[in-house]
Amino acid sequence: MTDAAGAVRSTSPAVPRWARKSTLVLLIAALALAVFGTTTQTWLVVQLDPGQLGQGVHSQDGLQVQGSKAATTVTALALVALAGGLAASIAGRIARWIITAIILLAAVGIVAAAATVLANPLAAAQGSIAAATGISGSNVKVALTAFPVLAVVAGSLLGLGALAIVPAGRYWRSRTKYDVAATGGVSDPARPADEIDSWDRLSRGDDPT
Repeated sequence: MTDAAGAVRSTSPAVPRWARKSTLVLLIAALALAVFGTTTQTWLVVQLDPGQLGQGVHSQDGLQVQGSKAATTVTALALVALAGGLAASIAGRIARWIITAIILLAAVGIVAAAATVLANPLAAAQGSIAAATGISGSNVKVALTAFPVLAVVAGSLLGLGALAIVPAGRYWRSRTKYDVAATGGVSDPARPADEIDSWDRLSRGDDPT
C-alpha cells in the first residue's frame, strides 16, 4: 500500500510556481487591494475661484477629489475582485470558471471607469465641484494625479491574474471523497485521520472506528 501511494504521488505533475494556489490568490488579493488603495487617494485637483470655495476647502490646494468620488464604481469592483480571489481558493472546477468571469468583468469595469476619468477629468469632478460650491458646469482647470493611471495598471494586471486561474486550476486539488475513490482507496498510513476523513468514510458507509 505504501508503494502504491508513493507511485501515485510520483506520477502527479509538478505544480509551476506561478500556478500555485497560494501564489495566485495572494496576487489577485494584492492587486484588488492596490486598486482599492488608489481610490482613497486624490485623483483630481480642481482649481476654482477662491470666492466660490467653501470653508472646508483651501484656495491654495484647490479642491481635491478622491478616486472614490471621481469613479465610485472602482471601489465596489475592487472589493468584488478581492472576494472573488479568496473564493477561488476553495471553489471547485465549475465554480472557478464562474469566479474567473466575475473577477475578469470587475477588472474590465475598473479599467473602463479609471480610463473614463483620464479621458474626461472635468466630468468626473463635476459632482465634487457642485458639492463644494453649489455650482455645476463651471469652467475650471482640473489636474490629474498618477493614481488613476495606477488604477488602470492594477486593473489590467488583475484581469490577467483572473485569466491565469483557468490554466492554474488544473493543478489545484480539492479534498473530497471522490479524490479517495479516484486513487483506488489508497491512503497514507503515516498520516492520522482527521475529522474530514472520518466524515468522508461515514458518507461511504464505512466505520472509521
